[in-house]
Amino acid sequence: MQRVYNFSAGPSMLPLEVLEKAQEELLCYGDSGMSVMEMSHRSRDFEEIIEAAESSLRQLMNIPSNYKVLFLQGGASTQFAAVPLNLLSDHKCADYIVSGQFSDKAMKEAKKYGDIAIAASSAGASPSYSTVPKTERSDFRPDADYVHICFNNTIYGTKFPYIPDTGNIPLVADISSCILSEPIDVTKFGLLYAGAQKNVGPAGLTIVIVREDLIGNARPDTPVMLNYKALADGKSMYNTPPCFSIYMAKLVFDWLLSIGGLEEMKRRNERKASLLYDYLDNQTYYTAPVDKNCRSMMNVVFVTGDPALDKKFVAEASEAGLKSLGGHRSIGGMRASIYNAMPYEGVEKLIAFMKKFAVENPKL
Repeated sequence: MQRVYNFSAGPSMLPLEVLEKAQEELLCYGDSGMSVMEMSHRSRDFEEIIEAAESSLRQLMNIPSNYKVLFLQGGASTQFAAVPLNLLSDHKCADYIVSGQFSDKAMKEAKKYGDIAIAASSAGASPSYSTVPKTERSDFRPDADYVHICFNNTIYGTKFPYIPDTGNIPLVADISSCILSEPIDVTKFGLLYAGAQKNVGPAGLTIVIVREDLIGNARPDTPVMLNYKALADGKSMYNTPPCFSIYMAKLVFDWLLSIGGLEEMKRRNERKASLLYDYLDNQTYYTAPVDKNCRSMMNVVFVTGDPALDKKFVAEASEAGLKSLGGHRSIGGMRASIYNAMPYEGVEKLIAFMKKFAVENPKL
């Protein structure tokens, strides 16, 4: 069967070269005589895999030595609780910038553990969350233990066009849907976290990059599996980690390094996004309801203006091999997630289908 173009927001496409390498090693990794899915996480073979994965990620993202890299389970949503449990240490208060559904969920979860304030929100935008709030340092409480943002909003197709100036307050960012899509200055953040299932690998792995001085101050009642110190001391293996997902992530990291790293990945992603946005901006059948200054390079949201037409578009696109183009259930419409592994040709195929659909389905 011919492979399709998978525009899913996650789990998403993986690079074909990575899948082929995993296929080659599926039955026997190296000379271990077994699959990675079968080997002990305490074996030297797997220790080499996880150590190499961390080394490659550090190289890709230029992660300083005073940051710990953790390969964890539970998805990014688990970090909605882990972050306040570990970082609400001095003043028990934190500020959240709410720019979409996931930052809103993170804020509500954090409220269980301390004094949480909304420093800025784009919920009242029209449409809701179609832009990213602008902030200044004065918007944040000087005694806040941290400021939290969701850097790229998967559902609404927006991305922070700037890094908030929080002064000496640690900045925490959920980068699940934009990790490894372009270079990012890790030193601007106290903590970064991301689910793997968009740009890193299969579902089941969460990456946490946390500055060392923010580790060791967790609440006494913090579950051990959410305690960054315990997880860091255990080198991500306090318990059995998601071994195969970590192995797949390593293959993705190696692939990124082989093509030229994140600068090259940014060039490719900008080229894909520009192609699709340029088409959307120069026709009238579809609308992209997102502030142009805050457009996501990963998740492109658009609508016809007719929910029935939107549903027809998604169904016919799927039949044409353009899969998972339906928008999030909370807003409908269409969403093309063009993560790292989506080839330029996939975006070309999508635009060709969009043109054909518009001709065949004139609006009344």
